[in-house]
Amino acid sequence: MASKGMVPADKAPFTLRRATGTLAEGAAKLAADIGAAAVEAVLAQANRKAVRRGAAGALGTMQPRPADWYAFDEKDNDTTDWYPQGLTCGEDSGSAGVPVFVASWYFKPEAPVPERGIRVTFMSPVTLRYQHALLVEAKPDGSYGPINIHAGGVAWYGDQLYVADTTRGLRVFDLNHILDLRTAQNDLGDAARIGRAGGKFHAFGYRYVIPQTDFWRVVSQGAHFSFVAVDRSTTPHALVSGEYVEDAPTGKVARWDLPLTDGVPRDAFAMPHAKIQGAVSSGGKWYLSQAADARTNGKLIVDAGGTVTVRPFPIGPEDLTVSGGRVWSVTEFRNRRVIFGVPL
Repeated sequence: MASKGMVPADKAPFTLRRATGTLAEGAAKLAADIGAAAVEAVLAQANRKAVRRGAAGALGTMQPRPADWYAFDEKDNDTTDWYPQGLTCGEDSGSAGVPVFVASWYFKPEAPVPERGIRVTFMSPVTLRYQHALLVEAKPDGSYGPINIHAGGVAWYGDQLYVADTTRGLRVFDLNHILDLRTAQNDLGDAARIGRAGGKFHAFGYRYVIPQTDFWRVVSQGAHFSFVAVDRSTTPHALVSGEYVEDAPTGKVARWDLPLTDGVPRDAFAMPHAKIQGAVSSGGKWYLSQAADARTNGKLIVDAGGTVTVRPFPIGPEDLTVSGGRVWSVTEFRNRRVIFGVPL
């Protein structure tokens, strides 16, 4: 299918500056009091089970079907409080000891309740076990609170987890600091509270918290960070992030060299397509995840150096990641929440 392809764009609006502030200090204080767990240990005791080829309604009219897909359990599929958005994987990191996907969720309850922020899910495609962990902002006094953002994308490189913060840039979390509350106390505290109080740690009932350790903030307001991904096919590797635009084909995407030490992007491109929920480059091609609505299948737009094709995709596709020769995404709508992969 012929269509307009990606075209070079001004990269300056995506320039970032490092703004660590007291984040590293707060995270270190918290880590001094709560023991950390490796990703492998988190998966080994994970308390939820995905369903292989479950929640098939997420596929809609898609033909052919994905190469494989994993549905979140019934409780996570049915909840109206949490919505999955971002997706990355152990292959992105280059350091994971086991196969694993990591999905980000944001809190959007129907009833007015205190903000619970954002969380990530570690899922094993081998055992299908998965575990949620709450992302938090730690304070220098050793307490911590929720982070109220959309978390539209997540990317894992080395030990660093990058989370898209729509208008601000990229928040960074060190996966050496997956802190296990059970190393500090016999229970998980008060499920209605968060932070350090009464001699205990509380995290809305979550066993694991991961404090933010760094922040790459946009220098000039304007560029949006709606998704984020890793391209390991380039030298050096690249971090990819860009913009969702609802009603116009005006979104842009930028890439930074990895490891991220300089906030000036390598390059940037205009995406002549509206409603792009995720983008990743790999092997000289661009893959764009295009949404529709809660009843209509999305599309996977593939740009191979100006030759553009459109492939079938499930309903509600979001952020993208590459693993095992496939491009993977996660779907967001209630009772249609799956992690799925299709050939590159």
